[in-house]
Amino acid sequence: MMELCDVINQFGERLFSENEKPNDPRIVISFGELFSIYTAISDKVVGILLRARKYKFVDFEGECLFQRRDDHVPIIMLKPISEIRQILNDRIDEATKAIQESGAENLS
Repeated sequence: MMELCDVINQFGERLFSENEKPNDPRIVISFGELFSIYTAISDKVVGILLRARKYKFVDFEGECLFQRRDDHVPIIMLKPISEIRQILNDRIDEATKAIQESGAENLS
């Protein structure tokens, strides 16, 4: 998910200009453009988008997106990239700690 959000952050555009809404962090990219860029990284674009939407990192209309048919659909990143990084890093730290604790319990 982090790579996907990085791609949106790098290649997308602000949803509103700094003058319109200075504190609005949302960034938008079309599904077609995102699909073209991200398939070089992974062929799981739609699955990762669905997961990112579950975590409220992105939003888009529809249940599932299809190449060509939905190329025009805007994908909106809802949080600043720094906040997304922090959330994901915290989740990694929690998982690592849980694994270490369960490993220590198994050794006793």
